[in-house]
Amino acid sequence: MPLYKRKPFDLVGKPEDLKPQELVFQIRFTKEIFRSYNEYLKRINFYRKRVWTCKATGKGNLTYEEALDSEEKASIRIQSIPIEYIAPVLRDVQFSMLNLKDLVNSIAAKLEGPFSEGAELYGRKDGRLHLCKVVKVVEGTHKTQYEVEWLRSSEKTLLNGDELTGKSLPFSKRVLKAFIKDSTCRSLPWVLHENLAKKHGIKTSPSGELNLKFSMQNGLLVCSRKRKKSEETPSDKEIKVYHRRNQLSSQLPWYSKIANGANENQEDQSIKYPIEDLLVQPSEEDRLLMERPNPCSDFNVPMVCVGDLLMVWDFCASFGRLLNLSPFSLEDFENSLCYRDSTPLLVVESYSALLHLLVKDNGKFSIVVENKKRKPKITQITWTEYLCDFMETFCTEDLLMHISTIKRGHYGILEISVKLAIFRELVAQALETDIVKEKLDEYIEERQALAAARRDEALDEGRKRREEKERRKSEANGKEVIQEKSNGKGNNSSGNSDNEQGDSKKNSKKRKVEANTFLEDVNHASKRDIHKLMKNEVKESLEMKSVEERKEFLEQEIEKRVIRNNPLGKDRNYCRYLFFRRDGRIFVESSNSTQWGYYRTKEELDALIGSLNTKGERERALKKQLLKFYNRICLGIEKRSEKMQATVEMEESLVRRSTRVRAPPNENRTLSFLKYANKWKDV
Repeated sequence: MPLYKRKPFDLVGKPEDLKPQELVFQIRFTKEIFRSYNEYLKRINFYRKRVWTCKATGKGNLTYEEALDSEEKASIRIQSIPIEYIAPVLRDVQFSMLNLKDLVNSIAAKLEGPFSEGAELYGRKDGRLHLCKVVKVVEGTHKTQYEVEWLRSSEKTLLNGDELTGKSLPFSKRVLKAFIKDSTCRSLPWVLHENLAKKHGIKTSPSGELNLKFSMQNGLLVCSRKRKKSEETPSDKEIKVYHRRNQLSSQLPWYSKIANGANENQEDQSIKYPIEDLLVQPSEEDRLLMERPNPCSDFNVPMVCVGDLLMVWDFCASFGRLLNLSPFSLEDFENSLCYRDSTPLLVVESYSALLHLLVKDNGKFSIVVENKKRKPKITQITWTEYLCDFMETFCTEDLLMHISTIKRGHYGILEISVKLAIFRELVAQALETDIVKEKLDEYIEERQALAAARRDEALDEGRKRREEKERRKSEANGKEVIQEKSNGKGNNSSGNSDNEQGDSKKNSKKRKVEANTFLEDVNHASKRDIHKLMKNEVKESLEMKSVEERKEFLEQEIEKRVIRNNPLGKDRNYCRYLFFRRDGRIFVESSNSTQWGYYRTKEELDALIGSLNTKGERERALKKQLLKFYNRICLGIEKRSEKMQATVEMEESLVRRSTRVRAPPNENRTLSFLKYANKWKDV
């Protein structure tokens, strides 16, 4: 069982008079049963704390469940020790006064040697180790030699002890350490469990010098040293404690006594929120929470493909400048993958940009292209050849069966899952290129410089506020300050000296910090210079702007350098919430990644925020993130709704035309992706 403060921890017993139909609370990993929810909650929160230690390995800072898992794994490793080694090891462990490390080393050295007749070892012959068997031990006056027989050639040779190497133990020292901890109930001296010692015929009482220091009482080893008797009798101590408690209780104010009495009756006040979301019980306050809206799930692609769709689109949008691929909306990308009549230009340009990146990287794919003597430029005609080469090099057998369809020019009839699987492999290989890694490093440095500039702006703003506050205070109390200075010059001189000492201490600390930072950055002078240059460039661009414009500029520049799109958080059911700046919707992913949905209006966002229960840990953190980015999310929702409204108005104007004038198919909102043109493409 796991240890608490290095001592065994007793579990709660089964309640008495438990009826079969009674509703109770049970902890899964300890099988403890509680009638009261508050007691169950206290115990499981206690088990979730990182105060437990694995008894077998001694590893600490674990939860109770993690410690149980560690002990289970250790017991599996312990079972690998052969039976013939168990008894000798236990005899050496019983009543040993060595620490664990020295005990393990001594047992391992004892099991590995000395060599005896019949032992199979490794002997050195012709500069190499060969398997041999000790036939005879030849005792000499100065050293012992061994007559060995080589097992492969049956020859016999006389070798010295340093020319023989014992076979390694069938278990490691780590396993031996876990076995010792699991077999003992006490350390220094180490004492085996009584049933284990009796099973292997090992003595259970100390002998010799240990018998003078320790003795066995009720199956436990007890120290025999005499302790000093206390001058006070137990009765005197009890009387003093009783008087002390009465004195403290009499000194408490009347309102604290009433509050303590009320707390004893109300068990719910003992619960400290936030807690695990699934443990939150509904209360009257929770009725005020809004009903959570159901996310919309009208995707054109299959539900299992939504995750890959978002990943590929987000990569192409984030690294568009690097790929020379102008941005496109998520809806256009989704509709282009569903289009089966032909291969839209949006898909062709996306493939060409990703393939061109792999060719420029001079990696494995570029070698394949050179061997096939392909032209370096990828066009709208030759892109399928490069795509088939990529699939033959990196893709699995499930995708290789579709190469013939692509070569015949029928890419459009492929299943959407196949198209996204090819895109997923392309993005995975693109992320491994040196070009993308260098770009990510550049983004990190730029974000650090922008963050430093934003931090300096905040410090300057705070300093100005403090100076303004001090100026107003000095103007209001100017006369009083002058009078105090004229009346008490001596006091001011002492105060000035104290201020000078404080300033000298601050300056010395500042010099120490600057010296430490200088020593740390000596080896990274180039990075430091680059960071300073970038920071100065940012400050120059902020000089002619107001305070609000500076904040907005810095936030926008940081957002442009996307390194990773992290989820906003999770709700009580472990559903993840994601927001993409270029789309304006909040996407919801189920815990098993099989279901997706999204919220697209401000009303749905407000209802979502109002439905989150802050008593739970996950929903509390999610609500905090949603409120932090509320204005940004609302701005994205407004831009998206304005764009949708504009397209709807355009469609209505087309419908109002005369029926004799047919609108071109490109003006249909669902076919807007056919108008895509890559404006950033290299000519």
